[in-house]
Amino acid sequence: MHEATHNTHPTEPRWTHIALRVSDMNATIEWYLEYTPLELIDRREDEMGYGAWLGMPGKTNNPFILVLAQFFPDKDPFANAPIATLAPFAHFGMELPKKEDVEAMAARAKLADCLAMPPTMMPQPIGFITMLRDPDGNMVEFSWDQGVFSTLQDRWSTPA
Repeated sequence: MHEATHNTHPTEPRWTHIALRVSDMNATIEWYLEYTPLELIDRREDEMGYGAWLGMPGKTNNPFILVLAQFFPDKDPFANAPIATLAPFAHFGMELPKKEDVEAMAARAKLADCLAMPPTMMPQPIGFITMLRDPDGNMVEFSWDQGVFSTLQDRWSTPA
């Protein structure tokens, strides 16, 4: 039987991560650090390849991270499959504080040639969005007034 490596474990099931197989670890980390609020939590190399964890800063009881994996060509268990991408609709979502933040993100992305969809006002509950493409073609949506943050605050806020 395998002994636990870590001393702390959740007290109930937690949704903790989503994982992407990437073609260039350095370029992908750099892109997410440049365009999202994610921070590099951990980075490692083992006999299979490279791995990294990116997540939001700050302590939370509901951690959620983006796991990146770049396998060495001779160790890739998925070598016969193309690198899957979240596209054209499948995407990561980031909610921004102001409408102008969405516009600024789109302008930055256009200059870097990674803008996939210009700022667009969509029907509720989608709100005002723009879409960017990461180095492997995964879509990342930046929204304003989508209501995910607001809805969860209302649902789980502590009564006064």
